[in-house]
Amino acid sequence: MGVIKSAMADALLTSMWIFTMPFLRVFTLQISAFLGVQALPLAAFFITTIVVSLMMFIFSLIGNALGGASFNPTASLAFHAAGLSKDSSLLSMAVRFPAQAAGGVIGVKAIMGFLPRELKETMKGPSLKVDPQTGFLAEGVLTFGLCLALLVILIRGPKNPLVKLLLMASTTVGCVGTGAKYTGPSLNPANAFGWAYVNDWHNSWELYYVYWLGPLTGATLAAWVFKFLLSPSPESTKEKKS
Repeated sequence: MGVIKSAMADALLTSMWIFTMPFLRVFTLQISAFLGVQALPLAAFFITTIVVSLMMFIFSLIGNALGGASFNPTASLAFHAAGLSKDSSLLSMAVRFPAQAAGGVIGVKAIMGFLPRELKETMKGPSLKVDPQTGFLAEGVLTFGLCLALLVILIRGPKNPLVKLLLMASTTVGCVGTGAKYTGPSLNPANAFGWAYVNDWHNSWELYYVYWLGPLTGATLAAWVFKFLLSPSPESTKEKKS
């Protein structure tokens, strides 16, 4: 698959992912209210994990159908830096990252045009609630933890795909909940850029420092830790195949 086609697929998948994200919150609130557990944090966490698991499953199918498309630059970078994406290169990511950012803008614009006014007022995307240095660390540390966990789960985790999916979803929900009081959070530069563009602060240095440099640094460090400390050795891989 050529770089341009990959970038177009990334843009499409990213716009679809960001368009559906607000519905995650709506579905979670509706299900929690229906079950009468909205005041129970653990129950809300479990419900959110189930919904996120379903979304991840659907989007993994769509991404595979699009030739391995990605909706998050940090995931693309983490797999490249860990040596797990043989077809990627720094040049291809230099093309795909802007495409993912453009997809983020399209997704946010689409959802803002779709939602009724009362819901639009509650949809503002990631926002910096601390100073930029703390925000940078929050996005970096949380992305580091998320990417490292995803790499371990996918490569060295359980063989059961359903268990893998639930572990990835619970890790994602946990990281998002932890970062809520710091940066929103985003943990996805394309998502942050889409909301920043719509809210007219995409030219701010804080956006690129906190929401781009922070997550991409965290993703790279997570990939290096996994590659040099946790990645299965070639010998063990050969033994499993034999």
